[in-house]
Amino acid sequence: MMLRCRWSLAALTALSLAGGLGPARADLFDFLGPMFGGTPAGTAAPPREVVGYGGGQAPGTVIISTAERRLYLVQPGGQAIRYGIGVGRPGFTWGGVKTISMKREWPNWTPPSQMLRRRPDLPRHMAGGINNPLGARAMYLGSSLYRIHGSDEPETIGQAVSSGCIRMTNADVEDLYQRVRVGTKVIIQR
Repeated sequence: MMLRCRWSLAALTALSLAGGLGPARADLFDFLGPMFGGTPAGTAAPPREVVGYGGGQAPGTVIISTAERRLYLVQPGGQAIRYGIGVGRPGFTWGGVKTISMKREWPNWTPPSQMLRRRPDLPRHMAGGINNPLGARAMYLGSSLYRIHGSDEPETIGQAVSSGCIRMTNADVEDLYQRVRVGTKVIIQR
């Protein structure tokens, strides 16, 4: 997995806003963002790639690093497939161990009551399809409200914008969906 730096992009942004970096410009953050696991807003999602893995989890395990904004699917031979993801915005991040309890293609979406209290303007139900916020595929995480799901907003991948769900591009979620099964272990790290 990616080495962690002592400085986060958020810390550098705060330092910049406080005047500690001098005339910080957007191009500085465009350069630094990917180093800290973020994708600058308005850019393409990070590419899917095979990377080295030595974390000790069994092949088939899914590891989500919300800090890196990456999802790893452990493969045999000390490798993992790494995907870019969107994660929960501040106040909606979480961690733990879950299992994939259900998988759905072009899933329907019924916003949970907690979300409807925050956003009463949302529809009460949406049929699956291209305009559905769950995208092309969804993998439900245990008995939680959270899912790993697709998105037709690739600009949100690499960002912290969801209500706790893990977003992927539709192409990446379709790839992951066909590689995992119900019962797959999912480790969510903050």
